[in-house]
Amino acid sequence: MDTATPAVTVALHDGTSVIASSGQVDARRHGELLLPAVDRVLAEAGVKLDAVTGVVVGVGPGPYTGLRVGLVTAATFGSALSVPVHGLCTLDGLAYAAGQDGGLEGPFAVATDARRKEVYWARYEDARTRTGDPAVDRPADIAGALAGLPVVGAGALLYPDAFPDARGPEHVAAGALAALAAERLAAGQELLEPQPLYLRRPDAQVPKNYKVVTPK
Repeated sequence: MDTATPAVTVALHDGTSVIASSGQVDARRHGELLLPAVDRVLAEAGVKLDAVTGVVVGVGPGPYTGLRVGLVTAATFGSALSVPVHGLCTLDGLAYAAGQDGGLEGPFAVATDARRKEVYWARYEDARTRTGDPAVDRPADIAGALAGLPVVGAGALLYPDAFPDARGPEHVAAGALAALAAERLAAGQELLEPQPLYLRRPDAQVPKNYKVVTPK
């Protein structure tokens, strides 16, 4: 599952292929949409929740509120089912989908919308190989560094002046995330801890210099 972008996306993978998936784009309703999507995917596959042997969740980068919905839900399932919970960078899932579905062989970059006129982004040697850590920047500040490269994702499509070779997929799909995770696990690779990759502080913060009111 992934809620790091405006897409609320869930998929069920049997270790070989995706057997059911769901995706809906609504940046303001992650909490409302995620559990019904899980139920829908399980029903489509004809599988009960207790048959799940592991959970993979996108760890971002992404906005604080949406991202934590997926992470908390994944942790809850892991605890209730006593199964492992693995994290995977959301940008890696987009890059994998661009290679598998979009035919990109690399090098290229991935950029998602970080709001505040910024993007979360990373460079890739190919669909499976990220060449550095994810970052958050203004499009104009990285346009030169990514000049000549295809850039995948909603962040690229929002800023065509900075990213003239912008391409889809626009948002991550849980099916791609699950397939990449299954591939890495089968190869004996360790996945990330299911901890959020925020890259910056949340918008909502405790105000400084507030007055403490005490009863007389």
